[in-house]
Amino acid sequence: MQKSECHGVVQLRNRKAGSCDQRTSSNIQIKHRTTVQQSNSSSSTSSPETARKVHPRPSDKLNPKTINPFGEQSRAPSAFAAIYSKGGIPCRLVHGSVKHRLQWECPPENLPFDPLLITLAEGLRETKHPYTFVSKEGFRELLLVHGAPEKAVPLLPRLIPVLKAALVHMDDEVFARGLNALMQLSVVVGPSLNDHLKHLLTSLSKRLRDKKFKEPITSALQKLEQHGGNGSLIIIKSKIPTYCSICC
Repeated sequence: MQKSECHGVVQLRNRKAGSCDQRTSSNIQIKHRTTVQQSNSSSSTSSPETARKVHPRPSDKLNPKTINPFGEQSRAPSAFAAIYSKGGIPCRLVHGSVKHRLQWECPPENLPFDPLLITLAEGLRETKHPYTFVSKEGFRELLLVHGAPEKAVPLLPRLIPVLKAALVHMDDEVFARGLNALMQLSVVVGPSLNDHLKHLLTSLSKRLRDKKFKEPITSALQKLEQHGGNGSLIIIKSKIPTYCSICC
């Protein structure tokens, strides 16, 4: 009987010792995991990349990595687009089944040319629809109204630099619109354009080297001579010696 009791006591002690060993082993594993995590955390914190984030270099401010130089950046609207969106151009594009047209808020002959004609000329440099059509057609229709010469001539000193900006533009369509606008203006103001002609002929001379523009530019020069008279011919020949007069 005593041997049985002693044997039971020994088994109970062994069980307690075994559970104690398991708890001790679990505690050792937990401590080991905690130590490893702390070690990883400290190593990541002390990495060069993290150090740069905590203490940014002066060059990081000058060259931020968040900006993609090749990404499409948002661009502010042009002056003409902003004026058009606010209703500053008193006409709107009407989409037709065959071709588009302009609808004026009031008859164009009742509109002041200053600054509307200059604003439309600035719109010739636009490259997006509907601004391209509105500026081109609006400029043309405004010059067709009764009394256009008297209204347009005083504006030439401010109008010529705007047309020149279209004629030196790298976009071929912008240049073509500027060239057509120059011919339309020549028809209206006649010899009054001669005093400003020299400022425009340099860009036309450069574009003459391009075969696709040789014919339209020659036609424009002939139009300038036709409406500007002999005075325009002298100016044209001084800037473009190869030009052949329509009188030849």
